Amino acid sequence: MERTKHYLIPLLFIFISVNMAASYRTDIYNAYITNRMDLWKKVIDVMQGDNFKNDALAELINYQYSYIGYCIGFEKKDEARKYLNLAERNLEILEKGKYDPSMIKAYKCAFYGFRLGLNKFTAPVNGLKSLENAKSALAIDSTNYFAWIQYGNVQFYMPATFGGSKKEGIEYFLKAKKIMEKHPDELINNWNYLSLLVLIGQSYTYINDTPSAKRVYESILEREPAFLYVKNELYPELLKKMNN
Repeated sequence: MERTKHYLIPLLFIFISVNMAASYRTDIYNAYITNRMDLWKKVIDVMQGDNFKNDALAELINYQYSYIGYCIGFEKKDEARKYLNLAERNLEILEKGKYDPSMIKAYKCAFYGFRLGLNKFTAPVNGLKSLENAKSALAIDSTNYFAWIQYGNVQFYMPATFGGSKKEGIEYFLKAKKIMEKHPDELINNWNYLSLLVLIGQSYTYINDTPSAKRVYESILEREPAFLYVKNELYPELLKKMNN
């Protein structure tokens, strides 16, 4: 009986850990589709206090990555710096733990991009480091959808005089989408997938390919009708633009 107890304790711990991870994923997804970044922040603050193994820490970094981008987009630069510092420290731990090197490089690409976003004068250094890490991530693993997203971001926002191309950036986003869609089960409650679709839709809008943007937004709403950002903002604004 005593031996049975010893077996049950680690099994119970594994069960609890799996349930917590699933809960975090669901909470993050619901926060994303309802535009509740305050709830998103609560989740990552709770997770930061947990003791993680590699996969769970990688999940936290993924959520921090999104929150940092949100803060930069809304000019909350002090908040962005705070969470970027946390995410970079977490990434160092992950790298020391011999986690997927392609993902490590892809996050480094994103984080250098955030540093650039926080201070445009660092573009010559952080822009180059961002590009180098994107290329390294793809050289390690050309099937890494997250690396293609980061490479697409670099190409989309890099000035044309330095080799950037918005159309090429969109091609890389579409490549990431194709890779993700090879694993349909992994798209359930996956904020990354919806975020990628939004990115594609916004990119099409930026280059005035409104018919393509419309198809993307309609596909998003077909998949997730409760996605408020698309339902109440992006899609109506696009329709208004097309009718003017």
